Amino acid sequence: MELIYEKCRGRKAFDFGLLDVPEASFPEMLKRKLPPELPEVSELDVVRHFTHLSRRNIGIDTNFYPLGSCTMKYNPKIADLVSNYPGFTSSHPNLYYIESLIANLSGAMQIVYELENMLSEISGMKEVSLQPMAGAHGELAGVLMVSAYHKHHGNFHKRIVLIPDSAHGTNPASAAIAGFEVREISSNSRGTLDISEFKREMTEEVACVMLTCPNTHGLFEDSILEIADIAHSKGALLYYDGANLNAILGQCRPGDLGFDVMHFNLHKTFGTPHGMGGPGAGPVGVGEKLIKFLPGPRVVMKEDGSFSLVYPEHSIGKIAPFLGHFLVAVRAYVYILMQGGEGLKSISRYAVLNANYVLARLKEFFPPAYDRLCMHECVLSTEKYLEHNVKALDFSKAILDKGFHAPTVYFPLTVKEALMIEPTETETKETLDQFCDAMIELANLAVHSPQTLKEAPKTTPVGRLDEVKAAKELNVCKQATNRDV
Repeated sequence: MELIYEKCRGRKAFDFGLLDVPEASFPEMLKRKLPPELPEVSELDVVRHFTHLSRRNIGIDTNFYPLGSCTMKYNPKIADLVSNYPGFTSSHPNLYYIESLIANLSGAMQIVYELENMLSEISGMKEVSLQPMAGAHGELAGVLMVSAYHKHHGNFHKRIVLIPDSAHGTNPASAAIAGFEVREISSNSRGTLDISEFKREMTEEVACVMLTCPNTHGLFEDSILEIADIAHSKGALLYYDGANLNAILGQCRPGDLGFDVMHFNLHKTFGTPHGMGGPGAGPVGVGEKLIKFLPGPRVVMKEDGSFSLVYPEHSIGKIAPFLGHFLVAVRAYVYILMQGGEGLKSISRYAVLNANYVLARLKEFFPPAYDRLCMHECVLSTEKYLEHNVKALDFSKAILDKGFHAPTVYFPLTVKEALMIEPTETETKETLDQFCDAMIELANLAVHSPQTLKEAPKTTPVGRLDEVKAAKELNVCKQATNRDV
């Protein structure tokens, strides 16, 4: 595919003509010395170029995404429609900070206020802030509140955060950025937290325990109540990584399990588009102990039903401009209202059912890391195909030729040659059967024709790359071939 600059022939798609507004005056140092080198192509060339590019994308609207831990579910289009209402898209964020103009944003502030309350009810947390702009951002906000809490109470000796070996990579990163020392806790033979090791490590120096429940093995931490009691007995707080919340919606609540703080991934659980470097949203919720430390400002409702902004007494401050990614919040608000209480319960039921269906169909060909019922995702292994020189990476490349996105590979790190598959509740049995049939076909090829997998993918715009060379010497021009990159 050519870059659009390579199609330049001196043509124009559109001429704006003379502007109907006064010409702005800029300091000389800010003025261009040369005109911008924009593509010189016709409108038809522009339309065809970007239409062709869009057809090369793999997206949830076109393909099944079995990415484990990412919860790539379908995004209802009605949520996009509502979020594009002019009243939402035309509201300038700076208006939030002009007291006399806040009344003009009463609808938007009502959505923020009500969505925070909805998330509080769903999670069992006392209060929620929508301000964090991504899951990892919300996670960092949560750990910063833990730090502020302990400093406020003079617990300067609490410098350690305990994290399981199967945790998401952002967990230790967030803890380290917040100034804590990270210590890893091993998983036991059942794929859950090793309680004996946890008890040994759970000293008075521990400030926080960060868990995902269900964990990244796709298994519910069945000792979670004991874990919470042990942590709290030592004055530590319990952090809930909300990445896997989709598995327990309406079945149980993190706050009821003993968690003190958590983040939500609106894109993983509440039907908003994945961030992928763009707008995500990672609200953070807290229990009673941390309400005073929430990021601010916060939307509060006055007695007369109007809204205003306030800072909590010991707030960690503003961690994002304005009130976070508001239009993403609108999508989640619509999604929750569409589902209702019973709908949220059915999400988790079907997510777990679908994952166990995939597990049952594939376990003969890809042995599970832990051979028991899973929650929303299953973790399989391709280790037995190493004798044929076929790795998990080869399966992930070959499945692209079957029209599916690859599952997550090599995560969690605790499972050798891991394939992590999360079908979500929005995929049909027919789609799951097509995917499982394709994976079984690849398993047979791995034994009888392993070179076929080693040469995949064949049908994608770019085939098998030298990944080290591609990272260091990226070439996206027309002249580049699969062998050049």
